[in-house]
Amino acid sequence: MKALTRSGNPDVARALANIVWLGLERLTQIAVAIVISGLLARYLGPDAFGKWQYANTLLLVIAPITWVCGAEILVPTIVKEPPARTGVVLGSAFVLRIAVSAIALVMTWTWIAAGFTDPLVGAMLAGLAFTMLFREPFIGVINAWLQSMTYSKPQLIASMFTAIVKAALVYAFVRMAMSAASFGWLWALEAAAIGGVLVVYYMRRHGGRLGWHFDRALFRHFASAGTVFWIGLICMYLFLKLDRLMLAHRVSFAELGLYSAAQQLNENWIALALMLAQTIAPAFVYRVTDTAQLKRNLWRLFALTAVLMVAGAAVLDALAGFIITRVFGPNYAGATEIFRWAVWLSVPAGIEAIGNLVVLKYQAKYVLLAKWLLALGVAFAVNAFAIPRFEGYGALIGLAAGYLAAASVNFYYIRLRLSA
Repeated sequence: MKALTRSGNPDVARALANIVWLGLERLTQIAVAIVISGLLARYLGPDAFGKWQYANTLLLVIAPITWVCGAEILVPTIVKEPPARTGVVLGSAFVLRIAVSAIALVMTWTWIAAGFTDPLVGAMLAGLAFTMLFREPFIGVINAWLQSMTYSKPQLIASMFTAIVKAALVYAFVRMAMSAASFGWLWALEAAAIGGVLVVYYMRRHGGRLGWHFDRALFRHFASAGTVFWIGLICMYLFLKLDRLMLAHRVSFAELGLYSAAQQLNENWIALALMLAQTIAPAFVYRVTDTAQLKRNLWRLFALTAVLMVAGAAVLDALAGFIITRVFGPNYAGATEIFRWAVWLSVPAGIEAIGNLVVLKYQAKYVLLAKWLLALGVAFAVNAFAIPRFEGYGALIGLAAGYLAAASVNFYYIRLRLSA
């Protein structure tokens, strides 16, 4: 790490160090997620584990509602405003996010209390949903400030440390035979701990004071700016979880648990493709101004991603039985065939992630929205036809169709944008 700081350009050194810490944090999160999934799968059994995964799916569909005033709006505003205005910028964003998060939490708890979901799913979701009060209002706002300085290390270290502690607490809860509903509150505790650490860090950097203030004009700007990006991200996350949402209405929770076990591992594998895209984006896409060079870089990245994803999927396919039984136990052997097919989704997912970099580079918000609306519509239509006939395999077909639709929009936009 110290070698990075010897670079002649301090901005490059900070960016490289940031990338290293991002990579360490992502790998830690992936490892912890696999360990926790294995512990819970063995402890809860396929039926309750299916309910746990469904509760997480519901949270990941609800949580994007709180992503109002995203980093693509907040970070440039922090950079543009003078340092004396940082407290006003962060305070206004915090008020907006805490208000939206509180409304989302109350609506979620009301929906649970009304009995619109399985009682155990609702009990699990009640604790998980509490994370919304901390993720975007506290962690998200301070992380935007850190990003504006290209210095995410404090947040990444806090995330790594709390993830490891959470895994230890999950193990302790399993040993104490705690109720299935109690595990969701560990996620809320983790979010609260990260938020608390970042608030303390921010205050130490500002003379022991938080110094956040509300500005009505900035509040209105944050509420309206980035709305298209916000809706697009909501559509994206709904697309990514649509398979489990629709599958839950056609199969038992035990069968959903098997499918979710396979997808849990597969999503961690796909996360590596997204991490690769985030890592290489600044140097090979965002900072490139020459169109011809950008085209060359893109085709090289497409080829490299395809090769890596195909090679990785082939290895995971071959080792599927060993991996599933080692992580989740023999009761989940039925997830092996689903996992063998699911890992190949990493190929279109990786290709889509690279193409999406061009959409983000040119801030093509309507393209982003149209892309995920199309992917969501295609996946819904395919799922409606395929899931009743092929169950879990039909859900994979729907995901594949959605990814291909999204990638097609990326290619069409790249062709139009870079044709000059």
